[in-house]
Amino acid sequence: MAETDVFYCETRDKTGTGNARAARRDGWVPAVLYGGDLDPVAVALRENEVKKAYVNGRLLAHLAKIDVPGEDGQQPVIARDVQVHPVKGHLVHVDLMRVNEKTRIDVAVPVRFINEESSPGLKKGGVLNVVRHDVEVYAPATAIPEVFEIDVSGLEIGDGIHASTINLPQGVTFVITDRDFTIATIAAPSALRSSEDEGEEAEGEAEGEEESKDEGEKEE
Repeated sequence: MAETDVFYCETRDKTGTGNARAARRDGWVPAVLYGGDLDPVAVALRENEVKKAYVNGRLLAHLAKIDVPGEDGQQPVIARDVQVHPVKGHLVHVDLMRVNEKTRIDVAVPVRFINEESSPGLKKGGVLNVVRHDVEVYAPATAIPEVFEIDVSGLEIGDGIHASTINLPQGVTFVITDRDFTIATIAAPSALRSSEDEGEEAEGEAEGEEESKDEGEKEE
């Protein structure tokens, strides 16, 4: 079960570039809290709490809770956008969406490959060619899968891993529904591919020489 972060926040009476910079200097990250049929609210989050979640990959597309002063309980939220300074790398702004058990969102869930040591294709020197490192799904906001584990045991060189391989939890559906898209393949090792290419090239040259010989005999 993924860890649920709790963010303490304060409401911001003033907005704008100048006030946002002042908030960041004081150790806060400007944010907007929206959704849930309520008006958007400008808030500020403690930088150390948000940064910890961001560094550990739990900020975007992960359920969190926000502790708003003066309000009872903690509101479940999901960060839908995170702006990071392109040079300094610090968090600039966060968009938080209020959610509940009825909220469904599109989210990218990472994939993890297991039992690689049991794949005959990989044992022979094949390469796991990952086409998609994550898969987009529609999921209940309060039950987002943390990761999709894909078992590659038994796969040979040339085999493909498709979306149908994943057992989706109840209430979760793929965003792409018109095809059984590829997630990864077991590709031939580069040495084998080079050998096959050289063989095809030699075969092509031999065929060319035979054609030239035949044409020469016809001319005679």
